Amino acid sequence: MARKKKAVPAGAVVPEPRQPAPSPAGISAPGEVVQGDWTIAILAMTMLLAPALGVPNEEMLQDTLKSMVVSFGALGAAALFFWQQRNRSQALRWHALMWLPLGLMAYALGSMAWSHTYLAGVEAIRWFIFSLLLWLGLNTLSRDRVPVLARGIHWGAVVASLWAALQFWVDFKLFPQGPNPASTFVNRNFFAEFVVCTLPFSVLLLAQARSSSQVALLAFTTGFNIVAILMTGTRSALLALLALCVVLPVLLLLYRRQFAFSAWDKATRVLALGVLLITVLGMGLIPTGNSALVQDHATAQRGLTPLERSFSRTASMTLSKEYTEGSFAVRLVMWKATMRIIKERPLSGVGAGAWEVDIPLYQAEGSQLETDYYVHNEILQLLAEYGLLGWAFLLLLLAYLARAAWITWRARTPEELAEAPVRAIALAAMLAFLVVSNAGFPWRMASTGAMFALVLALLAASDIRVGLNSALLGQRLAWRPAVSRGLVAASLACTALALYISQKAIDCERDIVRAVRLALAVSADANPNDPRWDRVKADMLNLVERGIAVNPHYRKLTPMVADNLARWGDWRNAIWVWDSVATSRPYVVAILTNIARGYIQGRNFDAARAYLERARKIQPNALTVLSLEVILLGRTGREADAIRIMKSHFKDNVYDFDMANSAYLFGSYAKDWELALQGLQLIIKSWPDQAANAWVKTGNIYASSEFHDEAKALAAYRAAMDAAVTQPQRESTLKQIPAAFQGRL
Repeated sequence: MARKKKAVPAGAVVPEPRQPAPSPAGISAPGEVVQGDWTIAILAMTMLLAPALGVPNEEMLQDTLKSMVVSFGALGAAALFFWQQRNRSQALRWHALMWLPLGLMAYALGSMAWSHTYLAGVEAIRWFIFSLLLWLGLNTLSRDRVPVLARGIHWGAVVASLWAALQFWVDFKLFPQGPNPASTFVNRNFFAEFVVCTLPFSVLLLAQARSSSQVALLAFTTGFNIVAILMTGTRSALLALLALCVVLPVLLLLYRRQFAFSAWDKATRVLALGVLLITVLGMGLIPTGNSALVQDHATAQRGLTPLERSFSRTASMTLSKEYTEGSFAVRLVMWKATMRIIKERPLSGVGAGAWEVDIPLYQAEGSQLETDYYVHNEILQLLAEYGLLGWAFLLLLLAYLARAAWITWRARTPEELAEAPVRAIALAAMLAFLVVSNAGFPWRMASTGAMFALVLALLAASDIRVGLNSALLGQRLAWRPAVSRGLVAASLACTALALYISQKAIDCERDIVRAVRLALAVSADANPNDPRWDRVKADMLNLVERGIAVNPHYRKLTPMVADNLARWGDWRNAIWVWDSVATSRPYVVAILTNIARGYIQGRNFDAARAYLERARKIQPNALTVLSLEVILLGRTGREADAIRIMKSHFKDNVYDFDMANSAYLFGSYAKDWELALQGLQLIIKSWPDQAANAWVKTGNIYASSEFHDEAKALAAYRAAMDAAVTQPQRESTLKQIPAAFQGRL
């Protein structure tokens, strides 16, 4: 049974003491810095701009821009704060929570020496910005400033939701999209995970609104944000939304006397509830005008309206085929591999940010996760990368949140009761954040990561206001003017460094993306080796070389250039691009086998064999490894061994495109027509886009002097024409068919 709390009369103003009462230990922490301070205003603007702004092209990653906004916002706020305190001699605040991100930052800096230097450095910067946001909020986030921060968070979510709604309803194309609708986040999951964490702050603003116009506006925009979450169908966000639908009404009921809505008249309450429900239900029934989502519904029955999509995606979390064989199945494979890391590296972990480097070493036999860069579970990734320190961070964070919840629940004094609503809202935001952290990677996304830090700052500042000043929590941080002045210089130096890094990131991503675009344009041509493409290819190579020189760690982008180079037969350049990736990510089997294929084409069989052995040590039964072995045997004069191994794999239904194509090539060379036809049939069965070409080759075999079976040849050529979908493909296929048969088709 809940403890009965002292009631605060409706509309009463609880005085806010400048200094909290001394704790039993006799420690008195200073109050927030508020006089002439712009820190919270800057941070609120940062939280508005980070989700609202996006790159209108693909020449910069969306989260690169958001990381810039958050970093410059934090550094700018710090520089201004320290400048304003340049003559300060009084102590500032410290809180035990500060040691958590600082510990991870120190570990990341240390792991630069023994793990992946670049990725560990990125992690160290991330935790530095996190720590800076937490400390600034701790020292400046007074209770009367919480609405300022909440407004920045809320309106940032509203603008981001507006972009998503336009993408959903009218196929708005200003921002590049992966899975639609993604707003400015490129992926709808990233967007939904952010917006659902903002809802408690939207509810806080609504509950504290005093005029009917404010109530109507905030009810509408809060409902609008909910509809935007429904549009995405992101399951983790929907689970968090369901949890908030239970938690937030309970909090409003418990602390109703501390909220302004307790003084609303009946008409205002009906207005708030009516606008909220009408917005969610009314907009939730408007169907999509996005062709990609219409096609998504046609193939997977995921719904055409926001409500339909939310119901469909929520229902898919049962043991349906879509869930067990779709994204959840892939994540389950990743989670199992990550748990092997945790088991085998419990103390040190693999190093900050190094999960994506080492994960191929811990995968189950025959599985490959080489297109994934995060675990899609922040808890598991933390433990896998940071080892014992990750466990300490997680357990201490959960213990702190549990204690904060208990203190909020049993609030009794006027000061505690005045703080309870804000603390409860912050804890609700943390609940949503932790829910989505179990199926995504919001800690690593700029907008959600910044909100994580600021929510903890809100709780830490509140701890000191309610008198939780001790060696374990709120503490005094001795200060001198020289410290402020030194930190002004340090902040400006960090800002200059951030500007330099940002410019390099912009240049690097622009060059690599442009190179990828040029590569795709050449590959789209029917004759990519036409001399008219030579200048384009030279520009492409120049761009990718410049981009790799700045940052050789864009594993997702640079291999796309190499893949297209190989498609044109430019294996020499493909090898060095792949090799730049292998230097950064040495255990990616697909990259290693691609390099080996390049060396085979150049008849450097010793180098190819060395890369094959590297890949075999990591994943001996991976399809790419088995296929490469067959190709290498065939190209080094051991065709009989290659054919024997292929036939064995085919019996076990183990093959990929290269192996099936090798069966055709080696079978044709050895006059083993049964093997050649078997390889072609496997291609027809498994790769429909290659079926027309495979049917033509089948027809050629039957039309040859060895068979001379005109009926089967004609049937194969007809099947080839049927498999050719587009008119250009039909024309190209027809040209490959012998003239003697063309007239009979």
